[in-house]
Amino acid sequence: MTNEPDRILRIKTVLDRTGLSRSTLYRRLQARTFPEQVSISERCVGWRESAITAWLTNPKIYRQDDPAA
Repeated sequence: MTNEPDRILRIKTVLDRTGLSRSTLYRRLQARTFPEQVSISERCVGWRESAITAWLTNPKIYRQDDPAA
């Protein structure tokens, strides 16, 4: 584990790193098969770099934990 803080990535960077289109990314968010967004400000969101890295290790089996469980 490093002592570096977890960076917040904006959508352009996330799309570049994952190779997904914007519509596919939002479909995966809705299906809970992509890391959830982090609110940066009232009208601005991003993703934790560590979450994107975890997703990239095996995107086919990635699933967000069910918060209701």
